[in-house]
Amino acid sequence: MNYIFRYCIRLYLVFPYVIDKLLGFCYKHLMRSCGSHVYIRPLYSDIKGLHNLSIGNGTSIPKGSVFYCTEAPLIIGNKVLFGPRPTIITGDHRIDRLGEYIVDVNEKLPENDKMVTIEDDVWTGANITILKGVTIGRGSVVAAGSVVTKSCPPYSIIGGVPAKIIKYRFTVEQVLEHERLLYPVDKRLRKEDILKSRL
Repeated sequence: MNYIFRYCIRLYLVFPYVIDKLLGFCYKHLMRSCGSHVYIRPLYSDIKGLHNLSIGNGTSIPKGSVFYCTEAPLIIGNKVLFGPRPTIITGDHRIDRLGEYIVDVNEKLPENDKMVTIEDDVWTGANITILKGVTIGRGSVVAAGSVVTKSCPPYSIIGGVPAKIIKYRFTVEQVLEHERLLYPVDKRLRKEDILKSRL
């Protein structure tokens, strides 16, 4: 009898896994661009606007992800690590029309949709929300539960509702050394740019 139960549990786990792999293959080909070694769980996620979604190499998209790519793109860089259940939305609704319910307003203004960019080597904690027009700088960390409404510079640690800079991961000299070890010369941040971003 135990054998039958174990067999049923295995079937229950294998079937969704296979469907998820097939869906993942299809999703990757429908995206604007998708790098290699990308891990995605579309069966357990809510991803809209694949034509506006770009994901870099070695990035992991966990189950429970909610990505709404409206008229503006969502660009996720290389080696980005998300905690459980991230939410990223590149647009919102128009709310300035008199005499109409919000749900009935179909047209949008250009400012209602803005690109979201998550640069390389970013780690976000569980249950984060990133809203339109935000750029998360390279090497940054977003604390669990944060609501990010403004862009943050490279190698910053941000958190809160709304998210603010808590501190930086490295000193400027450490950032330069870190960049030297990981990136080719033409991709490295310059000292002046790092200093400027921290003002």
